[in-house]
Amino acid sequence: MLTFDYEERHGYDDIIDFPHHVSKTHPQMPAADRAAQFAPFAALTGHGEAVKETARLTGRRIDLDETVKADLDQKLSGILERLTPGEYPEVSVVYFVPDERKAGGMYKEISGCVKKLDEYRKELIFTDGTKVPVSEIIEIESQDIVVFP
Repeated sequence: MLTFDYEERHGYDDIIDFPHHVSKTHPQMPAADRAAQFAPFAALTGHGEAVKETARLTGRRIDLDETVKADLDQKLSGILERLTPGEYPEVSVVYFVPDERKAGGMYKEISGCVKKLDEYRKELIFTDGTKVPVSEIIEIESQDIVVFP
């Protein structure tokens, strides 16, 4: 069995009691930077973000039946009839916003005054600049007409 004799000399006994060397030309590294040297290495860069993205939930688009579509068309026509220069109908619209990264999306509700209908792009444009695709609308509630000077 190997035994260790504390009395025997080791290779560093001659310098073990010297004071710690501090450079006069190089500043000491801050403790936070020294600690960063021993932080875990991120071998899978972006992996955490990918896991979060996968875990993020999206909703499914509701398929409307023909009677609901006809009702929405009727409400939209009524809004357009009330739309005159300087008078904008106030409405609340619930519409689907497709997710840019994965299947599905989410429903948003906007309340405001309708400025116009872009018939070419099929978008309802509000006075604040918000554009809502008519094909994504699932609910419309109309309030009063708001007069702008």
